[in-house]
Amino acid sequence: MTPRNEQYERWIAQKILAARQTTTIGEAGKTGTWRTIRPVLIPEKCLVVKSGKPTCHKCWLYCPEATVSRSIPPVFDYDYCKGCGICATECPTEAIQMVPEKEAPSCAETIANAGGNADA
Repeated sequence: MTPRNEQYERWIAQKILAARQTTTIGEAGKTGTWRTIRPVLIPEKCLVVKSGKPTCHKCWLYCPEATVSRSIPPVFDYDYCKGCGICATECPTEAIQMVPEKEAPSCAETIANAGGNADA
């Protein structure tokens, strides 16, 4: 039986845990294409926008896909956002609204520019 090296086992456990806790944008490719609802910021309600300081950013903190920027105002990366709604749930002022994908302004423009019907 080989002796147990606890220090080595702790080091390996930390490396595995660190790898699993680090979010990486785009690891699975652009995944926003299968989203059915998207977050939309209402700037008048956002604490960060109102104060002009990085005071809240709970949307950034809780986003499991790291698709919310920590800027003023927060910006969503719709190429990778899956529409889970955690940002909207965690927002203390309800400044993030989950909107059906076809009702989102940029989606309607994209469909119209592609020659499709935005109301379809």
